[in-house]
Amino acid sequence: MKMALINGSPKGGPSNSGFLLEKLKPLITEGNELHSYRVNAKQLKPEQYRELNEADVIVLAFPLYFDAIPSHLLRMMVELENYRQSEPGNPNLIVYVLINNGFFEGRQCTIAADMVSNWCVRCGFRFGMAVGHGAGEMFNDIKMVPLGKGPLKNLGKAMTRLSTAILTRSSAESLFIQPNFPRILWRLSATHFFWHRKAKQNGLRPKDLRKQPFQESR
Repeated sequence: MKMALINGSPKGGPSNSGFLLEKLKPLITEGNELHSYRVNAKQLKPEQYRELNEADVIVLAFPLYFDAIPSHLLRMMVELENYRQSEPGNPNLIVYVLINNGFFEGRQCTIAADMVSNWCVRCGFRFGMAVGHGAGEMFNDIKMVPLGKGPLKNLGKAMTRLSTAILTRSSAESLFIQPNFPRILWRLSATHFFWHRKAKQNGLRPKDLRKQPFQESR
């Protein structure tokens, strides 16, 4: 099968979306053609839209932006929809989704997954399933942890379900998960090692992060 793996992160270098795709690749490589695409500020070329339109499987991986799809990736999806109107392409193309978000709960990704499902209807694609993962910013700190172990135990189970669906080109119930890590510890580590560090880099103090952006004058 021809499989198109699309990294929709706006970052130019390593990304959480790329992390998820790298964890998926070994599970679906054998006997298949995997082609990787990067969609950010630079859009795809016409020949790449043709390749996507003729693929058997598309895997979209992207970060959540305001509970939705990042605008640059949405633009690519619209272009592919328009391309498909003039070039019917593979009538049995099926789409799977990997979404990560900065909240702890994976269910924050449900709206974005529904958006992709609705887009599939417009394009004449089949929607396979989505995996939505919370606490995406943890991935950089646990990237050496084997899939299915420790904080990646839930992700390992989800990737097994996803890869099985991909290899059989079938649909399955979407999964919305979070790392196997106490929420309170995640919150403390995110506060002290991420947000406080970002504040310092921008000349702010931790207490400045707690200020209300708009206050009524009295």
